[in-house]
Amino acid sequence: MKSSDKAPRKVIPIAAATPEPSVEGELVSLYEAQKKVYPRSISGFFARWRWVMVFLTQLVFYGLPWLEWGQRQMVLFDLGARRFYIFGLVLYPQDFIYLTGLLIISALSLFLFTAVAGRLWCGFACPQTVYTEMFMWIEHKIEGDRSARLRLDAGPWTFEKIRKKFLKQTVWVAVSLWTGFTFVGYFVPIRELGPELLAFAGTWQIFWVFFYSLATYGNAGFLREQVCKYMCPYARFQSAMFDRDTLIVTYDEARGEPRGPRVKTVDYKAKGLGECIDCTLCVQVCPVGIDIRKGLQYECIGCGLCVDACNTVMDKMHYPRGLIRYSTQNGVLHRWTQSQIWRHVLRPRVLIYTAVLVALCVGMLASLTTRTPLKVDIVRDRAALSRIVAGGKLENVYRLQIMNATEAAQRYRITASGLDGMEVASEQEVDIGAAESRWVAVRLQIPYGSAAPGSHAIHFDISALESSGKVSEKSIFLVPR
Repeated sequence: MKSSDKAPRKVIPIAAATPEPSVEGELVSLYEAQKKVYPRSISGFFARWRWVMVFLTQLVFYGLPWLEWGQRQMVLFDLGARRFYIFGLVLYPQDFIYLTGLLIISALSLFLFTAVAGRLWCGFACPQTVYTEMFMWIEHKIEGDRSARLRLDAGPWTFEKIRKKFLKQTVWVAVSLWTGFTFVGYFVPIRELGPELLAFAGTWQIFWVFFYSLATYGNAGFLREQVCKYMCPYARFQSAMFDRDTLIVTYDEARGEPRGPRVKTVDYKAKGLGECIDCTLCVQVCPVGIDIRKGLQYECIGCGLCVDACNTVMDKMHYPRGLIRYSTQNGVLHRWTQSQIWRHVLRPRVLIYTAVLVALCVGMLASLTTRTPLKVDIVRDRAALSRIVAGGKLENVYRLQIMNATEAAQRYRITASGLDGMEVASEQEVDIGAAESRWVAVRLQIPYGSAAPGSHAIHFDISALESSGKVSEKSIFLVPR
């Protein structure tokens, strides 16, 4: 067959491949249109727990910077002074190992909680979830319930609409600014931060207050579920931590299908219907706007609001609760009891995560408890590596940074050992203020000819005279040829 005899190739317009209908004369976007989600308010077990977590997390976040420990802020990450104050602890950059341990514990906790019950963090404690819940509550109080908000947004711009929108935005901005102020208050003494901002002093403080405020305002006020669906990496790799024995929000398809509307007095089984009345209430209350009846989806944050909504409907229809419930895929498939489900939830993977997590927590607490509140760094004086001084002695000069990690002034004694006849020729006792550090020049001397040429290992011993703190650090003593 000649090429001219072939059927002409069908050309499909680009607009026809888009999810939106093509309209003549209108530019059709290549991206899927995102409809605004209007979550419906619901009450129930999981809704109450979400608000409990909102109160607890924000009570800690907003209140902790205002608490004092002695004469200082209880929790303060003072980047300028390079000191971190956490209750009675004073940490220095040299204590970075504790931050590493904390990050490892956080990662393992995430793995453990996800393996046990899915996205508990996302549904109840994630800052995005918490602030979105707060902003939606403000929106509900000012603009009304779901149907009122739908009517308001669909209606024309009237004075009443402008008033409500302006009031909502004002409250959102106020909450966002206070959140940004509190966040920066963890890095700058919060009682000093307010006067500095009012005096326009401290450009980086002003920048971060407005930056964090803008992030809160944008994420919680406008992006909302888009952050969870498209920006959060956890939503993408959570499937690697799930298995068929993970507790997740599930729809019991065997009970619910085929779904359909009916009146309460009709025997739905005789009509071949399942228990789902297709009211879509589970979709209306979902903060990310998904239909849980379509099965497990990566957008689901595991908040359980659809469980509360469905249980409300089941109660009204006099059906048993649990059409939508927290269960496992195996539990729903095999109709397991709660005890059988929990026996499978506590599987080897979960037990190993728990054991490792407990061991790390105990080890970190033991390390913090037994930690010596004294840090010493030794730097050799490059200008004078070794020299002969009066009295026929050989001298090396060092610079010691002594860091007092206690809340009281300390007096420290400096000694050295490692070579015969070695003595500290400089000041042997130094005073360091509370939670302060000081560079001290230390001169070590040995009798000339008492050691062979080359480098010799020595030890500096720094001990607190008024407490039990003691540190021994290695260095070298150079003897010239």
